[in-house]
Amino acid sequence: MAEIRFRPARLADVPALHRLVESAYRGDSARGGWTHEADLLETPRTSAETLSAAVENPREAILLAFEGERLAGCVQVSRIADDAGYFGLLTVDPERQAAGLGRQLIAAAEGWAAEQWGARRMELSVVSVRTELIAYYERRGYRLTGERRPFPVEVDPPLTLLVMEKRLPTRPPGPRPRG
Repeated sequence: MAEIRFRPARLADVPALHRLVESAYRGDSARGGWTHEADLLETPRTSAETLSAAVENPREAILLAFEGERLAGCVQVSRIADDAGYFGLLTVDPERQAAGLGRQLIAAAEGWAAEQWGARRMELSVVSVRTELIAYYERRGYRLTGERRPFPVEVDPPLTLLVMEKRLPTRPPGPRPRG
């Protein structure tokens, strides 16, 4: 396995980023991994326009993980308060899942939020029926807050998002993305 490099996404990265996200969350390619939503939703996970807006927003970053020259994963980080960050869109190429890259992406997101914005806590939301993902995040130090949020897309049966939170250390460990 090649060394993993992290860096913030640029607009030129959006087409490859969009392909990666869709392949990991939707359709048959996603079923090769364990974190997909292909059995829950058929609509696209995101759009190139949404990703471009996030790349250009100073309160957000999409951190890319490269294995050699290959885009292997990403995570979106948002500043939601003076002391808080949020991460979502945690994506690992289905062929690379269960090899520790997700853990590295989470550490990179936490480090980015702490270093760039002074975040002292990190938040995420997870689909309530994805108990294996809830357990995964709990193993990474996240705890359920008791807060529920509506799922952003209407589906039948309805889905709910559960909010999880973690206190960040003063100087978080993990890889540091380079600008």
